[in-house]
Amino acid sequence: MAILNRFSEMFEEISTWRRDLHAHPELRFEEYRTAAFVASKLKEFGVDEIVTGFGGTGVVGVIHGHNNTSGRSIGFRADMDALPIQEVNDLPHASTIPGKMHACGHDGHTSMLLGAAKYLAETRNFDGKIVLAFQPAEEGGGGARAMIDAGLMDKWNVEEIYGMHNMPGLPIGEFAVRTGPQMACPDKFEIIVHGKGGHGAMPHKSVDSTLVAAQIVVALQSIASRNINPLENIVVSVCGFRTETDTYNVIPNTVRLRGTVRTFEKDVQSFVRARIDALTKSTADGYGAVAEVTHMSGPPPLVNHERQADFAAEIALSVCGVAHRNFEPSMGGEDFSEMLLERPGAYLFVGNGDSADLHNPSYEFNDDVIPVGCSWFVTMAERRMPLS
Repeated sequence: MAILNRFSEMFEEISTWRRDLHAHPELRFEEYRTAAFVASKLKEFGVDEIVTGFGGTGVVGVIHGHNNTSGRSIGFRADMDALPIQEVNDLPHASTIPGKMHACGHDGHTSMLLGAAKYLAETRNFDGKIVLAFQPAEEGGGGARAMIDAGLMDKWNVEEIYGMHNMPGLPIGEFAVRTGPQMACPDKFEIIVHGKGGHGAMPHKSVDSTLVAAQIVVALQSIASRNINPLENIVVSVCGFRTETDTYNVIPNTVRLRGTVRTFEKDVQSFVRARIDALTKSTADGYGAVAEVTHMSGPPPLVNHERQADFAAEIALSVCGVAHRNFEPSMGGEDFSEMLLERPGAYLFVGNGDSADLHNPSYEFNDDVIPVGCSWFVTMAERRMPLS
């Protein structure tokens, strides 16, 4: 691997930052300690411009190269927020906040971009400026859109923007980046079933909302399997099922279902919404119940721009020698897609090795990824804006 020697020297330092962030997770738009940590480090590195509270709890840092004759400006983004998950790892740096953990590796993403910032502020071996976007609220909070609306692209004339996410199962030192659609649109839905509560021993006197909700869950599974072309990428998952009661002999008045729909195409998205509405309401009606459906739009599909995906892969090859290009798109969602609607750019995966999956209470970011990710950011900066 063409890992920069400086990151081997900085490995323990950056790993310490990452473990500190891991121990102190903060949820979307609550990243006050994390943002203060980031801003403090950027100031320590001598970054030229630091803006806090950007788009809520975001931080922007700007580093000028030795020259600025090119007038170019490239953005790098890292997400900072954690998840509402109880960590089960027995680690010295395990989460100290009950019910919250970095189960997606945002602690690692933030630390890698900080490591790259330190190197770039020391060397400034590029012609132009680098805009570092430390984004809040990637996990369903609209943090990317908040930073865009605050002027991220226009204030610093960002021409291109790049992001990176770790990927469990992909070997450490390997990258993956697609041209075109890489991640899906993650919509959400909520269904409330209204029945008639009563005694569990006398169900004939009730309208059993639990039974109705269970039938709705089964019915929704037919959308992907029977209503959509099998060649389309689609997921419909009911992930939450909650009744009003938590006892053994009470039929509840209402049941609440929550779930997600993942699609790539607008027409498929619209069709799935219509089928959820129809199946839910007709099923409820058939049992004498009433159901309400609410749809919540997620960020758009993440679509990499061709030239920028090629650049990202070229740099990945120079750093580690492996850049997978033709892998299957992920049905996961990522609001970096909002940034790619504003400016050309690309989003790539970097291997996290044989770890637990993302959003799993046993997940842990692999610190061995740090020199790889840092080297990619720095090499991209230097090659996209070379000194003459």
